[in-house]
Amino acid sequence: METELVKHVQKFLLELGAGFAFVGRQYKLAVSDQDFYLDLLFYHLKMRCFVVIDLKRGDFKPEYAGKMNFYCSALDDLLKHPTDKPTIGLILCQTKNKVMAEYALRDMSKPIGISEFELTRSLPTNLRSSLPTIEEIENELKHNLN
Repeated sequence: METELVKHVQKFLLELGAGFAFVGRQYKLAVSDQDFYLDLLFYHLKMRCFVVIDLKRGDFKPEYAGKMNFYCSALDDLLKHPTDKPTIGLILCQTKNKVMAEYALRDMSKPIGISEFELTRSLPTNLRSSLPTIEEIENELKHNLN
């Protein structure tokens, strides 16, 4: 899935909307003495923030939310410029469970979305319209993978 998405990254970025810049695939993030690899990392020029996408096969698992929270925190400490907004995380799963997603994200303060379930209460109203919806991203992925 990731390889196919990267093949179409230019078209994908154009369809995501103005302002997305591709930073990297399997972007290496060194924390302490360990290396972590982010599936896809973008920077949104208009919103002035990083957007990290974690691609998952199969069902959503609650631990994915903790991992994304970790990625967002690390990016904010290690890469974010002081004038940047907080990193946004998107977890794209093949299948989702809204109840588990709600419980996994309920008390997290970071803007994280899971598949079609978005935790939009964390995003300021003026930023919500700048990001594509999860449905738009899923439709683009399905279209490009067929």
